[in-house]
Amino acid sequence: MKPLLPVALLLVLAGCASMDPTTEPVAPLEATQLGLQNASVSWPDTQWWRRYGDAQLDALVDEALANSPSMTSAQARLAQANAAVRGARAPLMPRVDANYSLSREHLPEKYIYQPPMAGSVVSDNRLALDFSYELDFWGKNRARLNAAISQRAAAEADTQAARNVLARAMVRSYLNLQNAFAQRQVLQRIVQQRIDVLQLTRDRQRAGLDTQVEVKQAESSVAAAKVDLTQTETNLAQLRNQVAALAGAGPVRGQSLQPVALSARAGVIPENVPLELLGHRPDITAARWRAEAAQRQIEAARAEFYPNINLVAFAGFQAIGTGNLLDAASRTAGIGPAITLPIFHGGELNANLAGRKADADVAVSDYNQTVLDAVHQTADAIDGLRLIDREIEQQHQAREAIDAAYELAVQRYRAGMGNYLTVLVAQTGVLTQTRLDTDVRFRAYQLDADLAYALGGGYAPAADTPADSSSH
Repeated sequence: MKPLLPVALLLVLAGCASMDPTTEPVAPLEATQLGLQNASVSWPDTQWWRRYGDAQLDALVDEALANSPSMTSAQARLAQANAAVRGARAPLMPRVDANYSLSREHLPEKYIYQPPMAGSVVSDNRLALDFSYELDFWGKNRARLNAAISQRAAAEADTQAARNVLARAMVRSYLNLQNAFAQRQVLQRIVQQRIDVLQLTRDRQRAGLDTQVEVKQAESSVAAAKVDLTQTETNLAQLRNQVAALAGAGPVRGQSLQPVALSARAGVIPENVPLELLGHRPDITAARWRAEAAQRQIEAARAEFYPNINLVAFAGFQAIGTGNLLDAASRTAGIGPAITLPIFHGGELNANLAGRKADADVAVSDYNQTVLDAVHQTADAIDGLRLIDREIEQQHQAREAIDAAYELAVQRYRAGMGNYLTVLVAQTGVLTQTRLDTDVRFRAYQLDADLAYALGGGYAPAADTPADSSSH
């Protein structure tokens, strides 16, 4: 008999459904393909926003991370992934069920039964422990478990990615709010400047140096500045609400926020996009684990083409009638294999395998797009920060120049040596350059926050691979 076993196994395998020819899968991008290089990088801390020295901002980010629905959703998805791992591990373990069945049956007179059984009504009772265990020869269940473990690793990385997205959104919204506070202060000063010029114009009109035309122009200039101030107040109110919503609170929380002077930016700008970036981005890590999970699902789909072998056994009692069910003579037991050989499934197995391969191509393509987006974000932040200090200095010089021009125009106007048009042009320049000066200073903080996010927000995976199914 033993020499016949290999032959029988070959015949069984030959009888299995055949797989369609394979196609070339999508290849994941490598860091070297993108020109990434080794670089000295000061990777951000997990609480990188604290370097701005703003306790108000620190509290808001903490509230957002604790209260935001996006975080509770990410944590719920992680719980789902943990449950899926437990569910995928179950088929690798034996299964034992306690079963009791009772059926009443009328036995035919014209059959194998002899009197007094023939023609009588009897009850068939069975009380047993049923055992089953799938012998995972082809690794189908182990592949599914490894896929679930990879999905869990992806969910863990997704949780950190959600944290980074939320922290960055809060910091950016808060910076926009502080910029609006600063813009309001600028416009309040501009309104007062224009009121002073209006008063000067009225004095000149009474002295016969100007006409009612110049007075009306000055009044219009004041009104226009007040419109800008009102629009800024509206924007400020909306930003308060936005920050409060990100913190998971109502509008009252936004009303408590005050203008704050931020500490100097302390982030170190890398020379180029670092080679290690792919390991520091949680979104890339999550995409990589999803691609890994898709590969394991392909393995499981391939295993479906081979025989499914189960070991089944039972032990218990079975008897006609209930009176003697638990007697020693009613004991019953059995053990044996149950083999399912897939031969013809109408193309179902190949369709399933093709679907899993397509899923893998989608997952790898998503990974590649995530990598490209991350490299693009990082390069933009690095390039922006590399030039922002020069832009700040140039903008500061432009503002100082227009401030000096405005003061000179007002002095000449007061002395009767200039006209109102010169003052009006200078006023417009002061408003434009002062607002630009404020914007560029806060844009520098925005870029700093963008770089901290682009560099992973302090994320560092605990290990290159999650725990394998063999360790459980």
